[in-house]
Amino acid sequence: MARFFARVIFAALGLALAAFLLRGVGYNGIFDLLLAALLLGVVNAILRPVLFILTLPLTIVTLGLFLLVLNAAMIGLVAWMLPGFWVQGLWSGVAAAIITGLASWAGGVIIGDAKR
Repeated sequence: MARFFARVIFAALGLALAAFLLRGVGYNGIFDLLLAALLLGVVNAILRPVLFILTLPLTIVTLGLFLLVLNAAMIGLVAWMLPGFWVQGLWSGVAAAIITGLASWAGGVIIGDAKR
């Protein structure tokens, strides 16, 4: 359970960094930021695998670059569901997906794998 909360914190840090660096991404307060990170984890766990399978041919044709659009769509969906968090435009979403993905990756490296 502590590992889950640590991953949510790293996702929140990535979203906060994206909001700091990008004009098209923002949030109202720390509660909205943490809720957005939690909701992003739920959306990525439930919806992203289904969409990944459905868009696999497009992902193969674009040599994996479509995954950036898919990740941006997940962040956009969270922004649509949560009024205190917003993303304006596709490119802001793609950049936020890259920043959040790097922060989550760094968090995964720091936290480590539970299977080891």
